[in-house]
Amino acid sequence: MNTLLRSMLVVLISVLTLSACQTADLSKQTSQTIKMPNITVSLDSDGVPDDLDQCPNTTENVVVDEKGCPEITSLIGMPPMMEYRAFFTKDSSELLPQYHDELDRVAEQMNNYDTATIKIESHVSKDEVSKASTSMLQSNSLAKNRALIVKNYLILNHRIEPSRLTTLDCGIKGSIAPSDTEEGRSMNRRVYSLVTDLKNYKANYHQNDLGSNRCIEF
Repeated sequence: MNTLLRSMLVVLISVLTLSACQTADLSKQTSQTIKMPNITVSLDSDGVPDDLDQCPNTTENVVVDEKGCPEITSLIGMPPMMEYRAFFTKDSSELLPQYHDELDRVAEQMNNYDTATIKIESHVSKDEVSKASTSMLQSNSLAKNRALIVKNYLILNHRIEPSRLTTLDCGIKGSIAPSDTEEGRSMNRRVYSLVTDLKNYKANYHQNDLGSNRCIEF
């Protein structure tokens, strides 16, 4: 009987000991911190994080440098060329603030190369012109105003000589997107500019945005 009692007592002690081992004191547990990967955000989708992007509103499909600004291309022995695009709201020629920084860089480039010139080619969408004028290239005051707002910005803010600036009215003839959707029409309400050194080199390429032979110089 005593032997049986001792055996039962040993089993009971073993069970209590095992239970105590399995019951952890939560107050003594150390917390584990899981490091989450840093997620970089680029709102203009140019691949440069917003906290490093010095040109945060670069238009889509424009090649940018490590600072998020449009890349300046160059030819051996020639000053760099530079493209500029600005898009407008319907029936407006207001140059929106997000396009100012890139235009300032255009002016800086022109001041660095005093022989460089710029073509400023302006466009409208089909829903911004009357039906009577869609069948032919006609002078369009809205397109002209869009070109002039860019030209005057360079002259008044950066003192670029007017003789170095050429403005062209391209009307609806230089569309880069279909006009049957609002997204396409908004892409066509634009100014496209190219800075180059026409004194030494005439760029016959880099004009994938439009054909200047379809525009009217004014």
